[in-house]
Amino acid sequence: MCTPTCGHHCCTCRTTASTFAERLDRHATEPGFELVLGYDGEVPVGYAYGNTIEAGDRYWKRMTEPLPEGYTEAPALAIKEIGVRSPWRGTGAARRIHDELLRRRLEGRVTLLVNPLAGDGKVQRLYETWGYQAFNAQQPSPDSPRLTAMIRPIH
Repeated sequence: MCTPTCGHHCCTCRTTASTFAERLDRHATEPGFELVLGYDGEVPVGYAYGNTIEAGDRYWKRMTEPLPEGYTEAPALAIKEIGVRSPWRGTGAARRIHDELLRRRLEGRVTLLVNPLAGDGKVQRLYETWGYQAFNAQQPSPDSPRLTAMIRPIH
């Protein structure tokens, strides 16, 4: 499922279920993987997942600009996907799911990638209200858009 609130590059490429499943299978094997599902009663409304990244992780190596010395020394949580079903967008569900993902994490910082064009910039502005600040950019593949890398303290 690809939604405008997921903030990942999938928002411009119309991810298929099989592509999403392949990506999820790959991400689930990474260190510190955690997934949170959000429900309204018994109805699933959204999800978020991520994993721990350390110095030398390809996440850091893909940044378009050099990072300051020591920037990657401490582990961080990289949120790989956030998605919310249409009827629950704008209800705060994404923030609650996001906060639940962070609640028990031990890393000091959390980072995510956002397509700055998603929702005409609305998704990036939403993440800014959650305390994220842009610090760099990535272009994961030649056909993907340039993504804004954002970061904030976990707690």
